Amino acid sequence: MIVAIANQKGGVGKTTTAINLAAALSLRGQRTLLIDLDPQANSTMSYLDVSLVTRTVYDAITEKDVGFADIILPSTQPNLWVAPSRIALAKLESKLVGELDAHFRLKDRLEAIQADYPNIVIDCPPTLGLLTVNALVAATHLLIPIQSSYFALEGTDDLLETIEKVRARANPALKILGVVITMHDKRTALARDIRSQIDKVFGSKVFKTVITKSVRLEESPAYKESIFKFAPDSSGAAEYYRLCEEVMDRV
Repeated sequence: MIVAIANQKGGVGKTTTAINLAAALSLRGQRTLLIDLDPQANSTMSYLDVSLVTRTVYDAITEKDVGFADIILPSTQPNLWVAPSRIALAKLESKLVGELDAHFRLKDRLEAIQADYPNIVIDCPPTLGLLTVNALVAATHLLIPIQSSYFALEGTDDLLETIEKVRARANPALKILGVVITMHDKRTALARDIRSQIDKVFGSKVFKTVITKSVRLEESPAYKESIFKFAPDSSGAAEYYRLCEEVMDRV
């Protein structure tokens, strides 16, 4: 299973979902790889000391003599490894311009290590550029986080159009795993209305689990820990574990 977590809107909980879904999968006892495909490198900083990172996803995708096996590092979470990122990843699009296999680089590079990691989670950048397209081409499933806010559905048409283009040629097997509502404040009428709108647009694709607003979820990356280690009894830990169970049921 290769799950890309994507939405071109920023601040919708992509990285929070990526780092905690990957951790939840690892808690099930299976080797899990978290690929940080965002030049901001927030997933990387959530688990690794960046001073120890010498090679990144950028090197694995662009250099012929560097593979993913050369860049992957163990996280602080048992059964969880990280393929780190750095700001240099932002140069990937210009580096690969004109290359015939530009959209397939990630998929091709992952083939060598895929058997070692039954679960792979890809944290995508908040764009629909080459990095996100590489993730969609490599992925078996797509998970879309949508923030419970007034502009929640803005831009989803563009994302769905990109998905259909990828399905049409590069990756016909790509499945939409589901939509997860994040940063939800169930106390407000607006949040309840937004949730109703999301349900109308995506129907059965919306996960039953809703991720509520949580200070603990915001704090845990600063301690380089998943929510399960940082605050195991918190609502965020319970919600992300339930989300993980739903993900496995759908797969």
